[in-house]
Formats: sequence, structure tokens, C-alpha cells
Amino acid sequence: MTQPAAPRRSHAVSNRARILEVARRELGARPDATLDEIAQAADVARRTLYGHFPGRDALLDALADDASAAIVEAVAASRRDGDGPEEALARFALQMWRVGDRYRMLLSLGRHHLGEERFGELLAPAFEQGRAVLARGQAEGRFARHLSPPVMAAVLRDVLFSLWESIDRGQLDDDASLAAVTHLVAVGVPPARAGEVVGAVRARG
Repeated sequence: MTQPAAPRRSHAVSNRARILEVARRELGARPDATLDEIAQAADVARRTLYGHFPGRDALLDALADDASAAIVEAVAASRRDGDGPEEALARFALQMWRVGDRYRMLLSLGRHHLGEERFGELLAPAFEQGRAVLARGQAEGRFARHLSPPVMAAVLRDVLFSLWESIDRGQLDDDASLAAVTHLVAVGVPPARAGEVVGAVRARG
């Protein structure tokens, strides 16, 4: 009598999820961690990890797919009816910070591993949302106009990367509010006003 397939599939799904979660943590702490070390940290057999991810590239590709889905969800969560441009940019920055906190390891390795084209595709939903918010803020006279929205969106993307790298180097505390305030100040919002906006957005949830 054959055993039901469903429990085996459920176990495999659970193993895969655990491996990815541990890989995010281990590679975030040690980008050169080996697959064997990740398998040991995940408490799975070596053959189990290789059954899901036959090599490092396959594992990083899977992490990229997860990051892409998380970015799409974060962009959707950043859209809130009734937000003005300042609130919209603050909420967007807070959501992106949550994604980066989970995937900054991949973002730091992304260009090297994924290549510029796929790396750009991975970030495209966030870039487009940021560009749209910036264009609205400029049109309403709330944001500085010294850079075009696409250029400013690229600047803010690189600001996020720099903040994440500073955290990894121990130079900065992990502070979502600071990241959001930095976004607003970068587009011309006075620091005191930026702090008020971010505090109000966080209070509203």
C-alpha cells in the first residue's frame, strides 16, 4: 500500500521554506557561507538542501524570486488613499525598509550574481512607485525640482543601499524612521517637518 503524497509534499515545502529563511540569515551575516554550512544551520541533510537547490546559483535565484514577490507586496502596501506626497513617500520608504531588512544581503550581492538586467527587473516595481510619488510631489510643489523624478528615484534607491551597508558595517542602527526621514529630507522637506510626517504615518499604521 502506497503512502499518501500530501504529507511528503508538505514536509518538502517546509524544508524549502526553512532553508531559504536560514540562507537569508546566514548569507546576511556571512556572504561567503557555503551550502553545507547553510544546510547545517537549517538542520537539514546535505542531500535535502541539494535536492531543492543543486547549487549556490539556484539558491540565490530562489531568494531573488522571494525578494521580487516581497517588493511587489511592499509597493502595494505603500499605497494609501488620502496620503499626500510627503506621507506617500514616507510610507513607501518604510515599506521598502522592511523588504531591505529581510533581503539586503541579496540586494548587496544582486548586481554581481543576477546581472544588471535582472537586478533592474527585480527592483522595477519599487522604482516605478518611487518615481510616481516623486513626480506627484514635484507637480504639487511639495518636493524640490532640482532632479527629475527618475533621477531622484535612482538617488533614493542608492541612499537605501548605503544605509543598509552602514548597518552591516555597524555604523548605523537599524532604524526605519531614520530611513524615511532621510528620503523626505533628500527631496527638500525640512528635517523637523520630515520627522513629524514619518511619526504621523507610523502612528496611523
